[in-house]
Amino acid sequence: MMKKNVSAMNAIEPLFQKIGALNKLYRILICVAMVVVLVAAFGFFMYKPKLDRMTTLRNDITTAEQRLNTTKRNARDYDLYKQKMEEARVQFITIAQELPSTEEIPSLLTSISQAGGEAGLKFLLFQPQSETLREFYAEIPIRMELSGRYHELGNFFDRVAHLSRIVNIDNCSTQRAGDLLRITCTAITYRFIGGPAGQ
Repeated sequence: MMKKNVSAMNAIEPLFQKIGALNKLYRILICVAMVVVLVAAFGFFMYKPKLDRMTTLRNDITTAEQRLNTTKRNARDYDLYKQKMEEARVQFITIAQELPSTEEIPSLLTSISQAGGEAGLKFLLFQPQSETLREFYAEIPIRMELSGRYHELGNFFDRVAHLSRIVNIDNCSTQRAGDLLRITCTAITYRFIGGPAGQ
């Protein structure tokens, strides 16, 4: 061990002699350079890992704060969301009540036919068509051809609008036939099926 130390000192001694032979300014510059190298090495090996760790922790804190703010916002919106869901449920029930079930369809068709007769119109055609299934209801179109006057047609539309169930009149066209009108239209009523189409 002593021999190794002695040989190391012998190897460094010429370097010290060369430094000692330099003038004072060069010796100061060498000392400053050595201090800079030592400080840089200390910073790289000791301070940089801590700086990286601090940056990681800062990013983690930012992410956690964003999640917390999102959670708070969701908590604030929950009551509003619940209220909207309840309003949608009530609206769904209200609309579903205005859609007849299968058993009520014949009586509804009779009501439409009676509304036309009471308005003074004469039915030339009253023909229910095939159902069209939607998400929770079915559309039931009824092709109609009627004969009558303008005010009788208006009276018929008013009576249909005041039925207890939803009935829409679509594709209405008129042709004059002497003193009367020949009216072609489609009445569309709806049947509640309570789930996705086809269920």
